[in-house]
Amino acid sequence: MHTRTVRVTLAPLLAAVCATAAADPPAVPPQRVGQARAVLDAFVKEDYAAAGKDFDETMRKAFPEEKRRELWAKLIKQVGPFKGHAGARTERKAPYDVVNLTCRFEKADIVFHVAFDADGKVSGFRLSAAHPAYDFKPPPYARPDSYREEEVTVGAGRWALPGTLTIPKGDGPFPAVVLVHGSGSNDRDQTIGPNKVLRDLAWGLASQGIAVLRYEKRTRHYADRLRPEEVTVKEEVLDDALAAVAVLRGRKEVDAQRIFVAGHSLGGYLAPKLGTLDPQLAGLIVLAGPTRPLEDLIVEQVDYLSRLEGEPDATDKKDLEKLREKAARVKSPDLKPDTPSDQLPLGWPAVYWLSLRGYDPAATAAGLKMPLLVLRGERDYQVTATDFDGWKKALGGRRDVRLKTYPGLNHLFIEGSGKPSPADYEKAGHVSKEVVDDIAAWVKGR
Repeated sequence: MHTRTVRVTLAPLLAAVCATAAADPPAVPPQRVGQARAVLDAFVKEDYAAAGKDFDETMRKAFPEEKRRELWAKLIKQVGPFKGHAGARTERKAPYDVVNLTCRFEKADIVFHVAFDADGKVSGFRLSAAHPAYDFKPPPYARPDSYREEEVTVGAGRWALPGTLTIPKGDGPFPAVVLVHGSGSNDRDQTIGPNKVLRDLAWGLASQGIAVLRYEKRTRHYADRLRPEEVTVKEEVLDDALAAVAVLRGRKEVDAQRIFVAGHSLGGYLAPKLGTLDPQLAGLIVLAGPTRPLEDLIVEQVDYLSRLEGEPDATDKKDLEKLREKAARVKSPDLKPDTPSDQLPLGWPAVYWLSLRGYDPAATAAGLKMPLLVLRGERDYQVTATDFDGWKKALGGRRDVRLKTYPGLNHLFIEGSGKPSPADYEKAGHVSKEVVDDIAAWVKGR
């Protein structure tokens, strides 16, 4: 998304002030590396005025000196003192020159991404965890000789998206599942750290005779084209999920009467809405889907993370109180499309929040006539037992609904232990075989 605002999602991210673009062409001028290092060195010296010296006007407004100070304080609290530079990589993302500085801190390596405009002004700045090279291997339950994969196009025209259709070998037609991502600019595999949640599901289900379609998310593939004020849940999720269903209905290998949607996190939250928009779906699979308003979940998550290492400090408490005020603004009847995004949680624009107004996923699901499978990992700190209880309360009496939780599994349905935290997502793993088996059995039993 073409934005410089802080954007945090239901998946864990370091706070970021970012600019995005696309393309390729000319080489990045070598002096940009020195400029980027000067920005970082100013942070290290805690000279926050100097850190923003070369910011363009928009960046100065979006990321003022006070926010720079808060960002650095939180980073040091999380990963310890700065230890030194570990390398620089440049890339051209027209019209921006981007410098990616890998830096060593006491507890982790962090990449500083600094984007420069044609005048050499800093037009974007964000942080990410530095990941070691990871050779993704198929989960043990995947049988590559039992399926094939084909590149397909989801949708048409300006927002057409590349996707992958995983098709079982043998005689069809097969039941089929569309996989819908969680929040954030996800790729078709929903890559989070070294993990690929949707690829695990696709290969696991296809190994059991179910065709699966996954696709790049619009907010990733068209990040350079989207403007924040244009994006609601319709553009972010709904339109493309429905287009993916239409692709499956046009395939001879697919049983058009047995097409399901499986949504993870935000995708699970919106799955009942997709059911209302396409009543011909054979059923819905909700994976770690919340039932409470997203603004409430965001406050709860930030509060939880602030307490992971003990009592939150004064800055954390102040930030949490500001976030509560922003969440209250989302609920206010005074919220208007032109309410400034910096007054709202995560810097998401008012049009996005308004597109969710009045939506209750559990109540919506209760009004559907199609079967549902609702699953949750018990180590999930992002979508908690409270949300699962919301599904049970709304759907628990229905014979065509199955609800199940899994001890030891996190938000990604990967096994773990200890107190749940974002560090779980940096450990390589695979979606639990039990989850894949349960989904496959449920789909084939419909």
